[in-house]
Amino acid sequence: MSQPGSTFDQMPRYIRVRSEPDATFVEFDFAIGYPDLFVELVLPRQAFQQFCENNRVQHMDAQMSEALDADAQKWRYGETRDAEQVADQPTEQKPQESTP
Repeated sequence: MSQPGSTFDQMPRYIRVRSEPDATFVEFDFAIGYPDLFVELVLPRQAFQQFCENNRVQHMDAQMSEALDADAQKWRYGETRDAEQVADQPTEQKPQESTP
């Protein structure tokens, strides 16, 4: 049985807003404990404000957001490659074998 005030309840909750400030709906990332493991959510503005209060969220700062974006790029394109390098590199083609 879980105890009140368990470790999970004490874990920090993070949000990163993705939508424009004047949008009707707020698109945001929500993470518990680990900012790099998040879900994408959409709520009306008033519901978003209530959600933030209920969860006592912390807004991800620029440094945290940049680190998450860099990690996402690494997962998509590898350690030494990024989106620009992938677009600039020609694709390798195998030489066609001739049939007798």
